[in-house]
Amino acid sequence: MRPLIARVARTIRRAGLFGPGDRIAVAVSGGADSVALLLLLRDLAPELGSEVAGLIHVNHGLRGADSDADESFCRALAARLGLAVEVHRADVAGLARTRHVSIEAAARLARYDWFPVAAERLGASVVATGHTADDQAETVLLRLLRGSGARGVSGIRIKRGIYVRPLLHCRRRALRAWLEDMGQGWREDTSNADVRVPRNRLRHQVMPGLEDLAPGAVMALARYAALAADDEAYLTAVAEESKPGIFFSEKEARLGISDLDAPPAIARRMIRIVAEKVVPGRTLSLKHVEAVRRLAATDKPGSRLDLPGLLVQKTGSALRFSEAPTLMRNQSQPWMAWPERLLLSPGSVDLPEVGLTLEARPATSAPSAVSKTSGSAARPGPGPAWQVSIRAASVTPSLIVRNRRPGDRFQPLGAPGRRKLQDVLVDRKIPRTERDGLPIVTTLTGEILWVAGVAVAEACRVRTPEDSVLLLELRKYQ
Repeated sequence: MRPLIARVARTIRRAGLFGPGDRIAVAVSGGADSVALLLLLRDLAPELGSEVAGLIHVNHGLRGADSDADESFCRALAARLGLAVEVHRADVAGLARTRHVSIEAAARLARYDWFPVAAERLGASVVATGHTADDQAETVLLRLLRGSGARGVSGIRIKRGIYVRPLLHCRRRALRAWLEDMGQGWREDTSNADVRVPRNRLRHQVMPGLEDLAPGAVMALARYAALAADDEAYLTAVAEESKPGIFFSEKEARLGISDLDAPPAIARRMIRIVAEKVVPGRTLSLKHVEAVRRLAATDKPGSRLDLPGLLVQKTGSALRFSEAPTLMRNQSQPWMAWPERLLLSPGSVDLPEVGLTLEARPATSAPSAVSKTSGSAARPGPGPAWQVSIRAASVTPSLIVRNRRPGDRFQPLGAPGRRKLQDVLVDRKIPRTERDGLPIVTTLTGEILWVAGVAVAEACRVRTPEDSVLLLELRKYQ
């Protein structure tokens, strides 16, 4: 299996992942890829004047005894190799609720929140993760299907900040074969077989078919990601040079509208550069970038966009970018007081506070309103759990979307009279941490029509098959 070792060594040298004096912390889940990474780096690091500082393991706590067994495996592996290990037990389910993201996204957040802390404890200068060519190919396909541009399809970067991916040119199956040849075991995460997760569905149902259709498809997609990353780096550098029309001050920037007359590939990157400097760590989606370009083209002075963490306003011949205000209520309910947003029917509105879009459109059928809104307030995902059909005659063409306010009252569907919203949320067992994050649709005069995921108002009941029906639907940003 020397070809595998030679490939990894070549990747490290060509990409300059680490060198003399570097101490490497290896992120180890217990799976085959990360275990192979650890053993490969243990052998290769001394040749490069580096050393493995230790292991980092995050126990996600999602699979009960299996998660604990993963942790025990990693601790035992570290002990056998004579290496230090930093373990963090994360409440991924709680993180998913408080940050309003999927379990998969919350698990990633938990890891990358902990990695730099653990690296510092280990005295490490870089953190190596076990991403492979298969992971890269899956990422490229997922992002292509979501409509991403060059930035998105450039996929997993081989080096970014303190993170390095020495296995990005290796196939997953080659790593497993190498471990088997050495007699080294690993842990299998049974959740990776759950095809309800898009990446798992792609991995188990789509990628094998692609390999049958075009042998070498995985490596071809990985090469495409590398080419896209080169293109992205060049175009971003060109956009960075277009700074005469960009003026920065503390938490604010102005971008000349005339500068956005540049080719779209450059204009989009200029917008992202400005946004990321005003709100570090906040990356705009293509959808939001295009919304900023449309704002620049509008002839309405004073127009504005409320984007995730960012406010963009048209002021004369420039766009003003500023950090969105975050009015904190108190430590137990740290939610922003959302601005009231106008929802036209038909139409849609983005809710950047929770990463959702709310759409209103005529419906062709009239399913029961209560069947789609009662019960748990789980975050929106595939399916109808966050849809409601209401009687069109009960609403006006213009609606308001906001989060809850003190004193909110309404009559839930089937209830004998008006009730405090707070009491309804308690009765429905909506977690306290979720309550201020629930979108609420009201009339222009403030009458509550729908508390998303909880209840629709009695006044909106679809009474007969002949009633015209309006469908309200929440979904994640596209």
